[in-house]
Amino acid sequence: MNIQPGELTLAQLRELHASKTTLTLDPAARPGIRASAALVHKAAQGGDAVYGVNTGFGKLANQRIAQADLETLQLNLLRSHAVGVGEPMSEPVVRLILLMKAASLARGYSGIREIVIDRLFAFYNLGITPVIPCQGSVGASGDLAPLAHLCLPLIGEGEVFFEDQRMPAADALAQAKLEPIKLSAKEGLALINGTQVSTGLAIDALLATERLFEAAVISGAVTLDAARGSDGPFDPRIHAVRGQPGQIACAAAYRALAIGSAIRKSHLEGDDRVQDPYCLRCQPQVMGACLDQMRYAADVLLREANAVTDNPLVFAESATLLSGGNFHAEPVALAADALAVVIAEIGAITERRIAMLVDTVVSRLPAFLTPEPGLNSGFMIVHVTAAALASENKSLAHPASVDSLPTSANQEDHVSMATFAARRLQQMLRNTEYIVAIELLSAAQGIEFLRPLQSSPVLEGILELVRSVSPAMMVDRSLAPDMELVRGLITQGRVGLAGEAQIRELTALRLG
Repeated sequence: MNIQPGELTLAQLRELHASKTTLTLDPAARPGIRASAALVHKAAQGGDAVYGVNTGFGKLANQRIAQADLETLQLNLLRSHAVGVGEPMSEPVVRLILLMKAASLARGYSGIREIVIDRLFAFYNLGITPVIPCQGSVGASGDLAPLAHLCLPLIGEGEVFFEDQRMPAADALAQAKLEPIKLSAKEGLALINGTQVSTGLAIDALLATERLFEAAVISGAVTLDAARGSDGPFDPRIHAVRGQPGQIACAAAYRALAIGSAIRKSHLEGDDRVQDPYCLRCQPQVMGACLDQMRYAADVLLREANAVTDNPLVFAESATLLSGGNFHAEPVALAADALAVVIAEIGAITERRIAMLVDTVVSRLPAFLTPEPGLNSGFMIVHVTAAALASENKSLAHPASVDSLPTSANQEDHVSMATFAARRLQQMLRNTEYIVAIELLSAAQGIEFLRPLQSSPVLEGILELVRSVSPAMMVDRSLAPDMELVRGLITQGRVGLAGEAQIRELTALRLG
């Protein structure tokens, strides 16, 4: 894949996140890289103090560094900042970070040499994946600690995963026949200054949220049939007069999912329930608002994936080095917090539908979805599990961006906490994936009591997919294995793809 710096698309990021692809840097980027590197080299030879070139960093910016020590300055920077803790980040996330770091530097505003950028691309293409501990960044002054771990292997230090083994970077370089790089002025700072780690974590979560969202729309449609809910709230006229784009798109998807359902046809007349519970009736409003929020987050994160976020920035055309604050990850933090609310809300309304299904008074199905309630507990406790997970999400959804602790002796006195904001989304995603899996199991069980009536063709395909891993439960058994298997269908995107294969309205819910 040819990478044009500043022009990455969400489709490219989705593809590169999913699988390894050979990357090449667009040749048009190279003149700009050379020009900015030449300007930094000139500044390093001059007598003026230039932050990050011949000075210390952070609170030590006033400390002048002798020209003979400039290479050691960059080496020490990587070593001193590689102090992260925790489990290693996943390979798909590190691939995204490598790509975005290389693409950002290749825009030609960082003063870094081609050899360094080419080596980042080489790591990606050869499958040399730096070991990056998941904790240790406050999301300002860049993702300093995790990016230091990302880049230590460039100089032959730190650890990597290579050919399915964790090993010292020096060993991996030797096996790949690569020499360690000697960093020049400003290069260490350019490598560790930036928002690529928090952005990579957030994009990883965004793509998982996209799959989860689609599955939740589908599971909600199955529940609507199982509970014999009304079609009226999905009438396009209702949504047109409000004008919210996500709501309109979601209502169209729910209508399309219901087309051809004999279950729906059977109760269009003579149903004595005037209005359905909100968890059925307000699905377009709730899920539509979530979709709009996801689209906002996708726009922010795609801009950030293409951004130049190190400091100082090098403007070769005017021979200027400017010190600023693009490393501050507040946009990423706010986008990640928006996704946290989305994930929590998907889980919250889904849990309410599960509660409705097991309540015979509301659902008009057998109590706890079992033919012999009392002797069997049926789906009683899987709802408790869903409730526990939805409640956890409420705490995890607290915005990380409102927190800040000063660092670097109060020089860096307001930070974004973007890296944590993005990292905590994985636990929330797991929680909500289980909740949606429980709804799919519950709704499929509810449909069993309405047979021989058939749901719509597309929903029957979904039910067949669920039943391929989980048979109907007419006497009690542990549903824990079934929940794992159905969650797998969600995380693999199989639930969404099964729906997309039949109706274009689901494809319209994707983020691009």
